[in-house]
Amino acid sequence: MASSQYGIREVAFSISVVLTAVNIAILGVISYYSQSVDISVATYLVIALLTFVLAYIILYFFLERYIYKRIKVIYKVINSSKLGGNPNLSDKDFYKSNSLDEVNKQVVNWAKTTAEELETFKSLENYRKTYLGNISHELKTPLFSIQGYILTLLEGGMYDEKVLQKYLQKAANNAERLNNIINDLDYITSLETDGPPLKFKSFNIKDLIDSVIDDLTLQAEEKGIKFRYKTEELLDQMVYGDNNSIGQVLTNLIINSIKYGIQNGTTSVGLYDMDDTILIEISDDGIGVEEKYHKHLFDRFFRVDKSRNREVGGSGLGLSIVKHILEAHNQTISVRSTVGVGSTFGFTLSKASASNQV
Repeated sequence: MASSQYGIREVAFSISVVLTAVNIAILGVISYYSQSVDISVATYLVIALLTFVLAYIILYFFLERYIYKRIKVIYKVINSSKLGGNPNLSDKDFYKSNSLDEVNKQVVNWAKTTAEELETFKSLENYRKTYLGNISHELKTPLFSIQGYILTLLEGGMYDEKVLQKYLQKAANNAERLNNIINDLDYITSLETDGPPLKFKSFNIKDLIDSVIDDLTLQAEEKGIKFRYKTEELLDQMVYGDNNSIGQVLTNLIINSIKYGIQNGTTSVGLYDMDDTILIEISDDGIGVEEKYHKHLFDRFFRVDKSRNREVGGSGLGLSIVKHILEAHNQTISVRSTVGVGSTFGFTLSKASASNQV
């Protein structure tokens, strides 16, 4: 059912008809009850016509001057603020194509959209402030440490060979941490702008996992952590993606499982068939994370326990990088975690098929 369209002409016409009818009705009543007044049909028609014409002209002028011109100004502002809006809309085009119903509808939609955009801007502004505060803090921590070690050496510590060696090593460690933060920030920036130069191909996911585990064996042994596979039937599954970036995903997740796993614990890897994809899960039996923090785990520099997280090192960008890489693969990552039990991070990869086999 078509919606009613009320433009300036329609409004003036409708009110004029009503006023004319009321005027004729009043004259009819007067003529009926007054013996001295006798109005002919022709007179009725002339009065009706004059009433209608005068009412229409007056109403049209009033509506156009005091209402529609002001509405048009508002509409032009709204129209020009929208993508593709026409700021030079003529009076003729406005009156022809925009009824009060249509203008009202567009004003309501514009107000709703503007409110949503303002809410988004506020959210982004809060995120920007938090992000700048976090990055400032993360960069200042190693910088202040390096500055402290160097000042200590300059004040006489350099003449003590043991102090010199110890403080130079600590300064070097903090410089490396600072370099890692900057490199990770550069990598995330490349992921968010042009995207990484991904080279998709088919590869064996177990071979890649084994390679990452081999690289991290020494780090795991220092904490007494052992690796194991949860499943056996899908270990030779071929997947499709960028081998290097998926290796980075696995490395970051397994490093996390080592850092936050318990002493002499276990890091488990599971692979599960999800029809067109393979689900890869990395699990630890460590400290776990409260559920209220789950949605923030992939935010840059987010740390549940800031002091403890800095003790175990890292740039605070590992999980954010993981999320960006998987989004570049059009895949997802999820987390399950219970305090005192452990955490499981799971992500999907497309299966290799005949069409993408290399």
